[in-house]
Formats: sequence, C-alpha cells, structure tokens
Amino acid sequence: MLSPPIPNNESQRLKALEEANILYSPTEEEFDNITQLASFICQTPISLISLVGEHEQWFKSKYGTDMCTSERDISFCSHAILEPEQLMEIEDTRLDNRFLDNPFVLADTDPIIYYAGMPLKNFDNMVLGTLCVIDTKPNKLNQEQKKALKSLAKQVEILLELKRKNDYLENIKKQLNEHNAMLKDFAGVVSHDMKMPLANMIITADILKAKFGNKLGEEGLDYLKNLKQAGLKLSSYINGILDHYESDNIAASNNEEFDVHQLLEEIIDLLNITEDCVINLPEDNTIISSNRAALEQIFLNLLGNSLKYNDKDKIVIDIEFSQNPDFYYFSIQDNGIGIPKEKEDDIFKLFTTVAKSDRSGNKGNGIGLSTVKRLVGNLGGNLKVNSEIGEGTRFDFSIRRKA
Repeated sequence: MLSPPIPNNESQRLKALEEANILYSPTEEEFDNITQLASFICQTPISLISLVGEHEQWFKSKYGTDMCTSERDISFCSHAILEPEQLMEIEDTRLDNRFLDNPFVLADTDPIIYYAGMPLKNFDNMVLGTLCVIDTKPNKLNQEQKKALKSLAKQVEILLELKRKNDYLENIKKQLNEHNAMLKDFAGVVSHDMKMPLANMIITADILKAKFGNKLGEEGLDYLKNLKQAGLKLSSYINGILDHYESDNIAASNNEEFDVHQLLEEIIDLLNITEDCVINLPEDNTIISSNRAALEQIFLNLLGNSLKYNDKDKIVIDIEFSQNPDFYYFSIQDNGIGIPKEKEDDIFKLFTTVAKSDRSGNKGNGIGLSTVKRLVGNLGGNLKVNSEIGEGTRFDFSIRRKA
C-alpha cells in the first residue's frame, strides 16, 4: 500500500476547507439526494461525499454505509484529490499497487474492490474532497455514467459555494443586527436623557417671556422665540427617533377589534387641526381586527404630512378603505404640494426630506415616512406613493389580516 502524498498547496487547501464551514456539519437533504442519485446512476451500492481533512476524511453525505470517517493515510479520496481535474477510477483495487493491501480492500465484509471519485473544488479552485462511488466487486463506468458523476460533483460544488455564501451573509446579518441593537439602545438612552433638559429649556423660555418680556425688548423676545422653536424642533426630532425605533415593538403588539371611523376620528382629534380642513372618512364604517397601535402611528404620520405639506387655502383629505380575505387596504389622498417623481423613492429613507419647509415654515426631520414604511412592512403589507406637483399626494398601504 502506498500512502497518498501531501499536495503542494496543502496549507491553503486546509484553510479553504475550514472557511467552507462544512466539516462535521449536520446531514442535509440536498447532499444526501446527490449521493443517492450517484449510486443509482453508477449502479454501485455505496456513494460518498468525502471531505479530506488534515488527518482524516469525513463524509458529509453517505449512501449504503454507516461509516462516518476514516484515516486519511488509507483513504482512496486522498489519492483522488491529487488530480483535481480528473475522475479517478480503479476498476479492481486488488490489482493497484497503491491499494492492494489497503485495510478496506482486505476487509472480510464489504471490501472496497471498485472506486471512482471526482474531486470537489471550491470557488478558488482548492480541492476539498470528492464525490465517489464504491463497489464490493470489480466494476467500470461507461462514458455516460462518468459524465453524470462529474455533473453531480459540479452540483455538490454549487451547494458548497451556496452554503459558504449563505453562512457569510448570516454572519453579516448577525453583525448588522447587533450593531442596530446597539444603535437602537444608544438612540433610546440619549433621546430619553435629552427630553427633560429640552422640556426645561422650552418652559424656561416661556417663563422668561412672561416675567421679563417688557424688559427684553423686541430683539430679546426674538431670541427667546428662536430658542423655544429650536427646543420644540429638537424635541420633535427626538420623539421621531423614539417612534422609529419603537416601531418594531409597536408592530409586535396584539390585534384587537375596533371600527375604522372611531380610530380615524380619535386621530383627527389628536392632530388638533386649526386650518380650514375637510377630512372625508371611508364611506362605510367597518369593524376590523388588526394592530390598532401600529395603525394609529401610521395614520398620525400620513395625516400629519397631508396637513403640514399643503399650500392650499382649504385642505382636503380623502381616506378610503377596502378589504379582501387576506389584506386590509387603506389610502390617503390630499390636495397638497405634491412630491417630484424622481424623489418618490427617497421620501421613505431615514432622515431624508424633500420639501424645504412645511406649511408653517418648519423643515421636517425625515423620520415619519421611514417609520410608516417600517411599520407597514412589519405588518406584512406594502406601501406606495403616487403624487403630482401642485395637485397632491396619494399613499396606499396594505395590512395583512391575521387568521
């Protein structure tokens, strides 16, 4: 018996095998289907997906045997990987100097008399192991069987690469989730810690105006006004950040039954509208079962935008509702300033604003619509916008109905 020589690129090969993250992994149906198919096509009782490690070979998938591993020095696959582009076929191992006294060949039960193995390579052309078929008697594959075995080996390579990429993406996803969690905690802590000082600043500005307004003069009063407006703007910004990061928790809250008209009427009261405004509710009042807290947040943002970004003397907002067995559908149409077509995708990005200022001359913070999109997505629905400059904007969104 001749022990297989070590490949010249062994260190790089072993590193590639480690990075593939496949050694000693659980069985997977996709790989088992290939070994079963290889045995069927090649008419052999045994088929293996073998990965050649530093000291042993391990079988990712096996058909026709209970063996899981063997020493590398006596493995057939350790010889096969020496010729990465070639199918190694041994019609009778008892006649080959490399294997004639191999323990597997001399075994009393189920000896390995026939072997055919096709090397498996990774994306970087490093050989990881083989797809092999084994028989307990002399055998020989015809050309069609050889071609099929090579094709199946290529499918194993594709599966290995898909697994490597999927593991990489899962790792990136895990890191992003950890970073997002840290940012969320940071934003929450900072925002909560800033709310009280801001509230004190706004109240102090009002107190100074009330007590010393007649002594400050017009310029001093302007300073106080600017101070209060800056505090209110920053407070709104902080509340927006908190709402955005709380949207996942809101979307996870339980469903409850409520009627659509009552929900909308309560939201309209919360908005405390002072402008000349008509809001037309859906024609039919309907009892629905959904996430009320999430819908409140969605409508507060969308209706608030319809009010703020409107330059008409009379604001008109139409709300529509419909449903089917799978979804609830809502739409909000206003007669506001509209959104440029090229900006319609940008408005849902966090901290992105399109309009220079709202009806009161204030600039938005670019958080509300990002929060709406996040909420709608968490509720299993879709959100889209259709707008015309100077004519108005229509938002359509859906919410998946739960059984």
